[in-house]
Amino acid sequence: MFRYLRETLGAYQARDPAARSKLEIFLLYPGVHATLYYRLAHFLHRHKLRFLARAVSQWARLWTGIEIHPGATIGRRLVIDHGMGIVIGETAEVGDDVLLYQGVTLGGTGKDQGKRHPTIGNNVLIGSGAKVLGPFKVGDGARIAANAVVLREVPPEATAVGVPAHVVNIAGQRVAYASDVDQIHITDPVTETMKSLLSRVEFLEEQLDRMHRQDIAAKDKELEEEL
Repeated sequence: MFRYLRETLGAYQARDPAARSKLEIFLLYPGVHATLYYRLAHFLHRHKLRFLARAVSQWARLWTGIEIHPGATIGRRLVIDHGMGIVIGETAEVGDDVLLYQGVTLGGTGKDQGKRHPTIGNNVLIGSGAKVLGPFKVGDGARIAANAVVLREVPPEATAVGVPAHVVNIAGQRVAYASDVDQIHITDPVTETMKSLLSRVEFLEEQLDRMHRQDIAAKDKELEEEL
């Protein structure tokens, strides 16, 4: 437990420029408190003490604003930045070195049985307000932009953005730390598609206008010949 705690505090220090010391992180960061409560709740859950497990997780939710179901599987060095409003479902699996921002949901669609929630690979970043819904895999090193709604598998090293989310690029190399990701300068595939459609419409309008002018010129010529 102490080794796990040292790893977690070190991960927060490495990824949060506002973190001044491990003591400050331990005492004041709700993400750390939520994951510590989760470890206890998960232990109780695995030992069939389901009521106590849920009681611990609900206390953690009340205390931190972060809800992690005791049945979820969470790897090492999870960093929850700010944390308010995060929800992680019962069958969700989260790998090592994952970074979650506030408002993230790892949930289900309500249509699946058994495995209902996503599997998040190692070293994944999920931006604030993003929703990852369904029993699919988000590959290692993937990045989910803020407010994206992810409804299908995301390949390793890919960046997904939009509603519903689309993969906009697959990086050539692994991101060492998810906090290095630029969440601002990301191409929106919906916007790019709209630009392409508008460009096509303008082209077709020009073609129609040219054909119309040619038709008028031809009729004028015929009229002149008749006269």
